Amino acid sequence: MKLARIKNLVANGRVVAMVGDGVNDAPALAEASVGVAMGSGTDVARESADVVLLGNDLLKFTETLEIARWTRRIIWWNFAGTLSVDAIGIALASAGLLSPTLAAFIHVTSELAFILNSARLLPSRAREIATPEISHHPERKVVPKPA
Repeated sequence: MKLARIKNLVANGRVVAMVGDGVNDAPALAEASVGVAMGSGTDVARESADVVLLGNDLLKFTETLEIARWTRRIIWWNFAGTLSVDAIGIALASAGLLSPTLAAFIHVTSELAFILNSARLLPSRAREIATPEISHHPERKVVPKPA
C-alpha cells in the first residue's frame, strides 16, 4: 500500500519524501524522491534510503531541512550579488570609467561582504552553550524543550 501510494505520487510529478524504519518500508523508501530511514531501523531500510538519521527524533530532521533552506538562500544571494557586482564592474571598466586599481578594490570589497554574509551560517557559541537543543535559524521562534 505504501509503495503504491509513493509510485502514484511520483508518477503525478510530485516530489516525495518517505520516512520509514522497517523491512516493509524498504521498497517505498527506494521509490520515493528522497528516502529517509530512521537510525534504529532495519538494515534493509537503511540500505534502501537516501538519508539515514542517526537518531529517531524527526524534529531534528525538520531542523536540518530548515538549516539547509537557509543555507541555500544565503548561497543564492551571494551568487547573485557576485554576478551583479562583476557585471557592473565589467560594464564600467569597458566604458573606461574604472581604473584597474579601483575595479580590484571594488571586487575585493564586495567579495569580503559576501564572505561576511556567509559567516551568518556559523553557529554562535553562546547560543550553542545556552540552548543546545534549539535550531540556530534566526527566523525561527525559540521555544525551549520541556524538562
